[in-house]
Amino acid sequence: MKALNNPWLNIPGYNCFGCAPHNPIGLKMKFFLDGDNVMSIFPLKHNYQGWIDTLHGGIMATLLDEICAWQLIHLLGTSGVTSQMTVKYKKPVSTNWSHIVLRSEVLEQKRNIVIMQATITSPTGELCAMAECTYFSFRQDKAEEMGFKRTETFGPELTLEEAIESAINSK
Repeated sequence: MKALNNPWLNIPGYNCFGCAPHNPIGLKMKFFLDGDNVMSIFPLKHNYQGWIDTLHGGIMATLLDEICAWQLIHLLGTSGVTSQMTVKYKKPVSTNWSHIVLRSEVLEQKRNIVIMQATITSPTGELCAMAECTYFSFRQDKAEEMGFKRTETFGPELTLEEAIESAINSK
């Protein structure tokens, strides 16, 4: 797998709660390309908890939505907006864990409607949550007009363990 660049880092006004690295209260997600799927390793923090030592369900939904957005951006070369999202919570996520792993994949595409699935798994690989997201995708020229750029991979090929270590150490 290889890291994905964030092409909006120097755009004035860019402050995405999900992926902007300079947003002081944001999630600061980083992404990787693993085959045809986008993935993210999210280091857990206690300030994102709902109940004691448990990741807030709204944060989980945001993580799932964001990974689907990056799937759309990277693999389809455009952007869009979430038009529907269904989340199924399978197991609580402990904020005492070092990290969780998020993955997304395209299930279906019909013209400008893209249906994706995203998952959150524990450090041991247990399924904690899954979502099906329906996105309305913009035409590529419209996305470019709005400042969206396609992401690119960079850096060395990483194993899952190396990506996890990198994400945890950049916490």
